[in-house]
Parts: sequence; structure tokens; C-alpha cells
Amino acid sequence: MENDNWVNKPGKAQKSLKLRKMMKCFCSGEQLQIGDMVPLPDSPATKDYRASVRSSRAGDTGNIEEAESSLRESGALNYEEARALLGRYEYQKGNIEAALHVFEGIDIASVTTKMKVTLAKRAQIQKRRSQKYDTPPMSIHAVSLLLEAVFLKAKSLQALGRFKEAAQSCTVILDIVESSLPEGLPENFGADCKLQETLSNAVELLPQLWILADAPKEAIMSYRRALLRQWNLDVQTNAKIKKEFAIFLLFSGNEYNPPSLRFQMDSSFVPRTNIEEAILLLMILLRKVTLQIIEWDPSIFDHLSYALSISGGLWALANQVEELLPRNIDLCERHHILALCYYGEGDNFTALNLLRKLLSSAEDPTCVPGLLLASRICAESLECAEDGINFARRAIESLQGRCNHLMGVANYVLGLSLSAQSRAAMTDSERVRMQSEALQSLESAGRLTKMNDSNVIYHLCVENAEQRNLDTALHYARCFVELEGESTLKGWMLWARVLSAQKKFPEAETVIDEAVDQSGKWDQGTLLRTKAKLQIAQGQVKNAIGTYVQLLADLQIQRKSFGLEENLKKEKDFNRTMELETWHDLASIYIKSSRWQDAEFCLSKSEAISCYSASRLYIAGLLHQSKGLHKAALTDYTNALAVDPSHVPSLISTAVVLRQLGNHSPATLMSYLRGALRLDRMNVAAWHNLGLIYKEEGSAMEAAECFEAAWFLEESEPIEPFR
Repeated sequence: MENDNWVNKPGKAQKSLKLRKMMKCFCSGEQLQIGDMVPLPDSPATKDYRASVRSSRAGDTGNIEEAESSLRESGALNYEEARALLGRYEYQKGNIEAALHVFEGIDIASVTTKMKVTLAKRAQIQKRRSQKYDTPPMSIHAVSLLLEAVFLKAKSLQALGRFKEAAQSCTVILDIVESSLPEGLPENFGADCKLQETLSNAVELLPQLWILADAPKEAIMSYRRALLRQWNLDVQTNAKIKKEFAIFLLFSGNEYNPPSLRFQMDSSFVPRTNIEEAILLLMILLRKVTLQIIEWDPSIFDHLSYALSISGGLWALANQVEELLPRNIDLCERHHILALCYYGEGDNFTALNLLRKLLSSAEDPTCVPGLLLASRICAESLECAEDGINFARRAIESLQGRCNHLMGVANYVLGLSLSAQSRAAMTDSERVRMQSEALQSLESAGRLTKMNDSNVIYHLCVENAEQRNLDTALHYARCFVELEGESTLKGWMLWARVLSAQKKFPEAETVIDEAVDQSGKWDQGTLLRTKAKLQIAQGQVKNAIGTYVQLLADLQIQRKSFGLEENLKKEKDFNRTMELETWHDLASIYIKSSRWQDAEFCLSKSEAISCYSASRLYIAGLLHQSKGLHKAALTDYTNALAVDPSHVPSLISTAVVLRQLGNHSPATLMSYLRGALRLDRMNVAAWHNLGLIYKEEGSAMEAAECFEAAWFLEESEPIEPFR
């Protein structure tokens, strides 16, 4: 018999009875009779135990039963097990420091090998379902008791704020079980004791401890270890860990290495970023909700919506919404979220149809978010602008006496719809009236939002600029840049355009240079193109060509850097368009300088990018026109309009070439120019050429009005459109 055994082996029944009496006596503070005493060595654990139990009168049946179970299997309760029982007792009483003192006296390393062997043999016994096996060195209840002691030690350390030590203690449990059972726990393993409960608690607690210890990498590894290993976790615990892991990946603020490929099956998806891993976890959870494996948790869908929105996965989000069961999401909410998804992906038609269903009398005609979104979508289409005005006014009516900020947003979308309607107005008086109403609505929105909404300020600037209130527009442009913390390119661009409309080209170029300094390398393409146009406006053609060459070099490097990444499709398409237009800008410079060979080279480069581009066909027409090949130029302009009937420069140039050829009626020429003005009321070339036709026809008054409009617009024409 070893010295650290509390009880010898005379008889199990007598021994259990005596142990029960001893434990009850410890818990009650009474004295045992001499005949009932169990001989105990004068060990430190015994002294600690005696000192501790005298401090409480409460019973502890669980400790007694645990001890009895261990004794029944092994015939002895050793020093570590005694400390485990005592520590648990102190922990249950709330004596955290005392419990930790007891737990720290357990030399878990000395029994780790025995525990591993016991767990391995227990798994073999359960797997083979045979009674012929070697007796394990410890009882399964003793292993369970010691692992629970390690877990409670971790909980005690956590309560005392020693998070790193707590995590290290918790890791010991997982290391012991994992090394003993490398293939994972068999089903119902340790069901007759608290082993499974302790293990589940440790698996769930470990990543939380690493987070508290400010060790995010270790937390990530612990989460993945919890989910990729077989711990026999129940469904709810597994779902809870997945959700907590996804939230940590989304909001931790750092990027970590993706999971190891050795955990992946063939052809399975391997997430490459934190967001992708979080999306995968949340989609798995949402699928389990749909299959009714776990209960509906709205926060899962909320986090998935956020993750897919910031990663450009709105189509995927729409699919997830459509798969949700009716009992999990209201029909109105479903339509609204789907409309947001389709609108975010550029499918305004489908989004607007969904919103019309949502706002019908059968569903929720006063849904303010739906009314605001519907008005915002309509404002982007001249054909639907009137509907947008109606939606916005319904929202304003529903918001009377309610939230001022939402009322400001409603006035904002009303202003956008009125502005769009003004551009489609048939008469000047109607256009001026709607422009005035649009400006009033935007100013009301600014007051209601206390000038803190950057969208309102931006469109106040655009609307004032288009109405040629350039000083006011300049003020709003500066306010917008300041409000956005000098971080938004469109603010710098708008500021430079307003300055260019005031013919302050050097100041505008200075603004662009500052924006270039503030922006990243891959965001400078639009800025460099604007800078080149400003240099041309100042007569610095050679500098402009150098700026365009720099832009083309940057785009080429960026294209190689993007490679074949599918998730960068939008960026690649944008850069492709930017490169196409840059070649066209260069070709225009060479055409004006009569450097036709260089212009043809630029056109050949753009043709390799897109041979069916209206802008490329238009530039080709300019080249032929500059050479005196009017019929060839007319063919190019006609082809450009076949590709894009709303291409304003081609409409104007078609009228110019037909006038030069002299074989078409003035009415035909005017139809092209008026078509251009319907699309762009601010086009100087269209007004000027319309005036020339009126002059040739002898309509002096109409010609004077056209020339006056062209002169006024030219005096305040920006190098690029404000909108």
C-alpha cells in the first residue's frame, strides 16, 4: 500500500460507510467517534482539509459520491484526489483563493501518464465491448475528478484576473485528452461521470481566456481546435462556439492566418481571410437553423448580413434571406432586405419591384425605411423620378412629429428626386422650379441633420454647383472634405471641379496633388486623370502627357498585382475602364496636335481592351474628321450611337459632320442636338452648334439665346461634370 493512500482495503462496504461519515463530519463540524475514524497519514492535504471543513456547516453530497465512486473502482483515494475534492468544496463555497491554494498543491504532471493510459484503455474497452482487458492504473472517476480540479483551477485564476495562467491550465485538460484519444472521443465516453461535462466546459472556456489575456492568435487556435477536433460537444455548445468565433473574426481588428490545409477534405472550401471564415461559420449556423437542428437566433443573421455586406457578397446574402423559413423572418422585412441586396448589386429594377410590393396596401404602405430606399432608387433614374418624389413625400408624412434625423433623410431623398426630375423637365420654367425645390429640400435636410450627414452636404455642393452657385458649392465642398476627415476621394474631386469651374486651375491642381498624397497607390487613377485634364486646361500639354503615361504605368502594375483574384472583379473592371478612357484622352491630345500616327497607336491599344466601345468609335470619328474624311467620321459616329444611343459627344459630332456635308435638313441636325441637350442640359458644344444652325436659318433671336447659354456655361464649365 502506498503512503499517499487515505484508505486501506479491508472491505468496500465498511470503507464507504466510514468515508461517508468522515465527509459528513467534516462538513458539519462534528467529531467522529474513535471507532469510526479512518486512519489517515498526517499529510499536508489532510491538514488543509481539516482546517477547511471546519469553516462551513453545509453538506456536500456531491463530494462524497465522487469519493465513493473513486474508491469503488480503485480502492484508494490518493493525495491528488483528496486535494481535488477539497478544492472543489472550497470553490463551491466561493472561497476562490483558498480553492486555488488547494488546487496548486496538486502535482498533475505526476499523474498525467496514468491519466492518459486510463483514458486510452477506457476507449479501447468501449470500442471492443469486451470484459477481457488489463486493469487501468486509475479509475475513470479519478481521472474525471482530477480534470475537473484543473478546470476549477482555471476558473479560479480567471476570477482573480490571472487570465494567461488560467488559459494554460485549461490547455492541460485538452492536451491530456487529445494525446490519449488522437481520433477523438467515442460516443457516450465518460457518460457515467463528469468527464464529458468538464471537457466541454474547458473547450468552451479556453478561447475566452486567451481573449481576456490579450492573446488573439492563441484564441484563434483554440477556437479552431474546438471546432476541428472531436470533443463530443452537444449541438448547442458547438453552435455557441461557432458564433463566438465568427464574431471574434469579424470584430477583432486583426487579420490572422487561415486554417491549416491538413484539416480540410479534398475539394472543400478553404477560407482565405477572417471575413471568409466568419461567413462560412455563420452560414453553417444558419443552415442548421433552417434544418431545425438549432433554435433561431436573429444575431446570427445580423452578423452574417454585416459580413456579406462588407465583403461584397450581397447576392449570397439575398440567397440566404430567400432560404429563411417564414417563421424566422417577417415578409415585410424579407422584401426590404432583398431590395437592399439587389440595390447594392446594381439591380435597381428588381429592388424597386420588391419595394413596390412592400409598400402596397396589402403589406406596409407606411414603412419608412422602404419609402426612403424606394425614393433613393427612383432618384437615380430620370424615368422614375416622379415616383421617387411621391415616395419621399409619403415618408415625410409618416414621419411628422417623429425622428428629426429620419425627417432629414426623407428631405434628402426628396431633394435627389426633385433634382432628377428637373433634368427631365420639358420646359425651362419647370426645370427652374424643380431645381429651386430640390435645393430647398436639401437645405432642410442639412438643418434637420445638423450638417453632420456627409451625403446631404455632398449633394448640396453638387446641386449648387450645377445651378452655378459656385461660391456656395465651394463652401460645401470644403465642409464635406473636413467632415470625411480628408479620406474620401470624391470630396477632393468635387472640390477640384468647383475650382476648375471658377477657372482657378492652379488651385484645383494643388487640391488634386494633396489628395494624391492622402490616398493609397491604387486609388490615384481618377486623381491623376483629373490632374492631366487640369494641366491641359493650363496649356501644359507635355506635362499632361507625362501624367497620363504615369497613370497607364500604375494601371499595368495594378493589373499584374490583381492577377486572377475573382473577388477583385469590380476593381479590375474599373481599372479596365480607366485604362480605356486614358488611351482615348491621349488620342484626343494627339488629334488636336495633328499627331495622327500617335493617335492611331492609342486607338489600337484601346481596341485591344474593348473593340465595341462608344467612346473609342467616337475618338476614331474625331481622327477621321480631323483628316477631312467626313463620311468615314460619320460612319464612326453612327456606330458609336448604335452601341450607346445616349452617347452625347457622338450626337453632337453627328450633327456637326452632317452640317459640314450639307446634305441634310436643319430639322435633322437640330434633332441630334436637342437629343444631346435632353441628356445634358449643360453641354456647351450642343448649345453653340444649335445656335449656328439657327443663325444659318435666319432665326437671330433663337441663335442669340443659344449663344448666350453656351457663353454662360463655358464661363463656368468644369473640366469634368460635377455629378
